[in-house]
Amino acid sequence: MSEVISVQESLSEILPADVFSVDDDQIARVSIDTSDGIPVGRAAAVVYPTTTQQVADLVRFAARESIPIVTQGARTGVVGGATAVDGAILVNLTRMDAILEISVEDQTATCQPGVNTKRLADAVAEKGLFYPPDPGSVSISTIGGNIATNAGGMQCLKYGTTGRFVRELTVVTGAGEIIRVGHKTAKGVASLDLASLFVGSEGTLGIITEATLALRPAPGEVLGAYGVFRTMSEALEAANRVVASPYGPTALEVMDGQIIRAINALNRAEVLPNDAEAILIVQSDATGSAAEDIGHFAEIFTTSGAIRTVTATTAAEVSEIMDLRRQLHPAMRRAYGAVLNEDIAVPRGRLLELFEGIAEIAQELDVPIATGGHVGDGNLHPLIGFDADKPESRALADAAFEKVMALAAELGGTITGEHGVGVIKRPLLDSELSAEVRALQRGIKAVFDPAGILNPGKKL
Repeated sequence: MSEVISVQESLSEILPADVFSVDDDQIARVSIDTSDGIPVGRAAAVVYPTTTQQVADLVRFAARESIPIVTQGARTGVVGGATAVDGAILVNLTRMDAILEISVEDQTATCQPGVNTKRLADAVAEKGLFYPPDPGSVSISTIGGNIATNAGGMQCLKYGTTGRFVRELTVVTGAGEIIRVGHKTAKGVASLDLASLFVGSEGTLGIITEATLALRPAPGEVLGAYGVFRTMSEALEAANRVVASPYGPTALEVMDGQIIRAINALNRAEVLPNDAEAILIVQSDATGSAAEDIGHFAEIFTTSGAIRTVTATTAAEVSEIMDLRRQLHPAMRRAYGAVLNEDIAVPRGRLLELFEGIAEIAQELDVPIATGGHVGDGNLHPLIGFDADKPESRALADAAFEKVMALAAELGGTITGEHGVGVIKRPLLDSELSAEVRALQRGIKAVFDPAGILNPGKKL
């Protein structure tokens, strides 16, 4: 009790009373993200800052007292990156949600980290501009969280991940210093590219309080198609031919049979062919040629063995298809109760080996593994179902999780393409990174966070 009073009194000295809480129930509500089965520490307080200066004042206090800080956005992550650690102050940035500027001339947007991703995309669209990053959580995630994890999504195939659009960041370091890194301009090489260090750093180097993002001119109307295949091998052949074609798809997604059936169960109707073993979804936003491009893709599907090809002739129809694809995680959660959600990536030429290896792991351990994701860039999401109330079920899921990630590494890939490391993948970093690289990363952290208070036990 005295510790709670001490933290409360200290926070009262540096922050307005309405931006922090030491209430146990409120802290518990924001101590988790959407990951399943990850141990959660007991935080001492939650703070909802509204200004950069408040963040800096808080961090200086925390560094002085050696109190851990866990930065949060909408907590949509699936690897435990925003979960509480013992004694921490949770810094929840969702009240810093202002879009500060949209510049049509410079094709940039400047905003605070708590801005909802879709809200920003809609706001710039009203100006005839386009913010391409489109993670699966686009309707609920925040810009700060997207930057902290270098979020990817459906449109990475054409446009790349969030990091490609980060121009300038305002950051509070672990020492409580307010720094500005990067450039608002399209070019700038006066300094080392420090802004890119914070992209994907998962809150371990600093707290992002403002971001200037690059925009694009509005694309054409999005059109699309999906193909139904008897085998994953045929679907992957079609995917390779689509990517190798000169038509440039915006997105190319895959769902295996288990995902298809889980989505149908979630929707209480057979919205997708229940007997399909693979579905490919393709879309194009090419101005003036999207319809022609989709026609070419549909032909590729058919000649690669698709038993059925459905063309979406309006943006609304494409959205309906993509909304089904976004149901991977909730559908598997509904089917099995809890899910370990991976985001491995391998060279596209080894995708069939990956699918076959995953099937062998599922059969060997007798665990359900359903796979979908961004087949166009080789970034897939194997989802491993388990019963959180049965330790033996979780143990098998953990074993499958490690085997799948080891398989990705063996195939020349990575254990995380876009979700990040967080807590759940940290023990497996040695399978991908050398001891020398990990030591360099820890050295970089020490420069920005000398007291080691920012998101300890995560990422590095």
